Amino acid sequence: MNIHEYQAKAVLKQFGAPVSRGVAILKAEDAEAAAKELGGPLWVVKSQIHAGGRGKGKFKEAAAGEKGGVRLARSIEDVKTNAKEMLGHTLVTIQTGPAGKQVNRLYIEEGADIDKEFYLSMLVDRETSRVAFVVSTEGGMDIEKVAHETPEKIHTFSVDPATGVMPHHARTVAKALGIGGDIAKQAGQLLNQLYAAFVAKDMSLLEINPLIVTTQGQLKCLDAKMAFDDNALYRHQDISALRDETEEDGKEIEAAKHDLNYVTLDGSIGCMVNGAGLAMATMDIIKLYGESPANFLDVGGSATKDKVTAAFKIITADPNVKGILVNIFGGIMKCDIIAEGVIAAVREVGLKVPLVVRLEGTNVDLGKKIISESKLNVIPADDLDDAAQKIVKAVKEAA
Repeated sequence: MNIHEYQAKAVLKQFGAPVSRGVAILKAEDAEAAAKELGGPLWVVKSQIHAGGRGKGKFKEAAAGEKGGVRLARSIEDVKTNAKEMLGHTLVTIQTGPAGKQVNRLYIEEGADIDKEFYLSMLVDRETSRVAFVVSTEGGMDIEKVAHETPEKIHTFSVDPATGVMPHHARTVAKALGIGGDIAKQAGQLLNQLYAAFVAKDMSLLEINPLIVTTQGQLKCLDAKMAFDDNALYRHQDISALRDETEEDGKEIEAAKHDLNYVTLDGSIGCMVNGAGLAMATMDIIKLYGESPANFLDVGGSATKDKVTAAFKIITADPNVKGILVNIFGGIMKCDIIAEGVIAAVREVGLKVPLVVRLEGTNVDLGKKIISESKLNVIPADDLDDAAQKIVKAVKEAA
């Protein structure tokens, strides 16, 4: 789960990390009061969307002006104007794709006098099973670009969970960033604060870009991006309450309600599969035969008829789906249960696109019999290769 910048900064503040003062608003008419509360003379008006590259992004609407999604304002009137231009308009960044995201929230923050900019992030390193830090002197830039063009400027190290952050970690950061004296001491303190927050809140990612040194010699988190382990959210009701469903795909939200593993993709063939590995193989073979999957959907090994029905409804709700491939290998999941769920869903929502069903495993003959006797317009397949060829052919013929 992701949260907005202003929410992430509130979390950091709980752990003592240095962040700028700011006010989040939902309505343009609240911009003036927010600006007056902060006092100026410099403000930063930031679009709050779950995507990076906001500063370099562009709004689709002409009314939003030519400036990006993060703007400096040197007067209260500028703050008000920017708020009107940004709220309710669609911001397109390198991470949103061409469709962009509508800006429904703004964060108005006090300005900062920047002397230096750094990059700092934390994530779970699967190779070492530890929390890893990534730091670079190239703050404010896309870290992917830095990694590609100047990888020597990126430094990483992991933290032993038995000890937590140690003094030598702070020295590593100070050397990597070329800082010393009081700023290095502040960096050491910040590492402890960030590590404590990361572990306590079960984060999967914490990115600060940029981490700045002000002209007054203060280290400050000028931006913050956080992602949390969905499987641990039950332990953090305060974090769950920060969820902004308007930033998420509606189909993925609905899938989560039924405990389905679903991810929206940009292809034309909807997939319903049991098992993540089989789902990946199904998507690969669809690509092999010239089409693209519209989703990743793993119904799991113990799905019920109702769960399968819900999965089918989610797939058919996607207007980009031009055909559906059901690929089930029955182990714990029985083929007859899948068949009953598919039939129930088709009868409830209708079937307007080609449907190919490949069943194998437990109760496979019963499953095939149920589908055959349903009188539905279903194309049977003998194996995965056969299924992929048939659904691709059907979609192309229907186009």
